Amino acid sequence: MRPLARSAAVLALLLLGLSLQFGGATPPEWTRPFPPFRIAGNLYYVGSEDLAAFLIVTPGGNILINSNLASSPPLIRKSIAALGFRISDTRILLISHGHYDHAAGSASIRHLTGAKYEVMDGDVSVVESGGRNDFQFARDSTMWFPPAHVDRILHDGDTVSLGGTVLTARKTAGHTKGTTTWTMDLNETGKTLHVVIVGSPNVLDSYRLVGNKTYPQIADDFRKQFAVLNALPCDVFLGAHGSYFGLRAKYDRLKSGDRNAFVDSAGYKRYVEDHQQSFEVALKRQQAPQK
Repeated sequence: MRPLARSAAVLALLLLGLSLQFGGATPPEWTRPFPPFRIAGNLYYVGSEDLAAFLIVTPGGNILINSNLASSPPLIRKSIAALGFRISDTRILLISHGHYDHAAGSASIRHLTGAKYEVMDGDVSVVESGGRNDFQFARDSTMWFPPAHVDRILHDGDTVSLGGTVLTARKTAGHTKGTTTWTMDLNETGKTLHVVIVGSPNVLDSYRLVGNKTYPQIADDFRKQFAVLNALPCDVFLGAHGSYFGLRAKYDRLKSGDRNAFVDSAGYKRYVEDHQQSFEVALKRQQAPQK
C-alpha cells in the first residue's frame, strides 16, 4: 500500500484511535501493566502496555522520561523496583509533551523523589497550569491534571546530563507547543546506537491547522517537526506510546532471544513518512474551500 493509499489508511486509523483516546474513557492499555525490561545500555522500559516511560540509570542517579497518568506513578515505581532500582534515586524528570497521559503524574513523582523537572519552553505554562491553558483543551476539564512546578525551562537543542549520560532535547512542536523528541547515544556490545524517543507527530481530529487563533503557527511547527525527525539518525526507535514503535511485538522478539529487536531504523523512517503524509492530507482537507 504505497504511498497515498497507505497514507489515507493510516490517517483513518489514527483519527479513529485519537478520537477514542481524547475525550473518551481511558483505554485499558494505558493502565495495564507491562513487564519492565532493559532496552539497551542503561536505558529501561518502565511504562504500561501503551503509555511509555523510560528509566535511564547512571552513577549519579537516574532520569525518568514521562510520568504518564495521575494514577501511573505506583505502576512506574513498581516497575523500577522490579528491575532492582529505586524510584527515590530519580534525579531528573522529563516528559514527551504536556498532555495528561504523559505529564499528569509529574507532581506525584516530584513529591516522591525531589527530582528536578525539566520541560520544553512551549509546554511549561501548560504543565504548571495542569492543562488549563492548553491551546486546544483549556476548556476541557477531562484533560486537566495536577499542576507541577518546572525547575528548568528547556529550549531546542539543550542537553540534559547526569552521571555521564547525555540526552538532547529536540523541539518537535505541533501536537503541543513544546512536544519534545529525546535523542541519546548508547553503547551496546561495543556498538554505538542512536536512540530516538519520538514525542508525538499526531494531528488530532479536533486540531485546526488553518486559522488557529490559539496556535497560529501550528502547521509551520508540524512542518518543522517532520524536517527534524527526517534528519535524525535512528537505530533504536522508541516513542511516547508503545503503539508508536510496536512495543509488544518487539518485546516478544527480545524475550525470544533477539537482542536487536528494538533496532529498527526502517520502521522509524516508515513511521515518520506515514505521519507526515497524514499531516499533509489533513492540512489539504482543511485548506480546501468549504462547500
